[in-house]
Amino acid sequence: MSVAARIEALPLPLAPPLETALAAVMRGAPPLLIFRTVAHNPRVMERMLAGGLLDRGSIPLRLRELMILRSTARCGAEYEWGVHAAIYGDKAGFTPAELQASVHGAADAPEWGPQERLVLRLADALHERHDVDDALWTDLRGAFAEDQLIELTMLAGLYHAVSYLVNLTRVPREAFAPGFPAAA
Repeated sequence: MSVAARIEALPLPLAPPLETALAAVMRGAPPLLIFRTVAHNPRVMERMLAGGLLDRGSIPLRLRELMILRSTARCGAEYEWGVHAAIYGDKAGFTPAELQASVHGAADAPEWGPQERLVLRLADALHERHDVDDALWTDLRGAFAEDQLIELTMLAGLYHAVSYLVNLTRVPREAFAPGFPAAA
């Protein structure tokens, strides 16, 4: 079922400063609908582009994307989940079963390795309680360095904010992006 956008994406072409900023991020692809929606507020768009965490950080691509997939799935942000599944799914080596489990599976599902299970447990705890208990913290500290824990936590928070935005404004799915997979 298609739902009408509450704030329409700006038509192309965008103002030259935005076009230039987005060209660097999009690497030749047309700007995503989320960016064209946020572009209604150029200041927020500038901050969003400057504050992204999609560079080479302290955690591997697969763990970064797993945190993003799980966080956006838990928030019901099908748009953002689909964009990341489409753009980064293959690069991160996700199988169709793993993509399905990122939405519907338990953190201890057999698809996941030990670090991946910890990322999922962290995403779930932050979503449900906005904190982690001491047992999970001990497990996380045994598997990740401090800079990695900070990055994972900031990813969860950032993608909760992105989820709020795409859900509230009803950004329509990109033509290339899948929707949530059906529950098994």
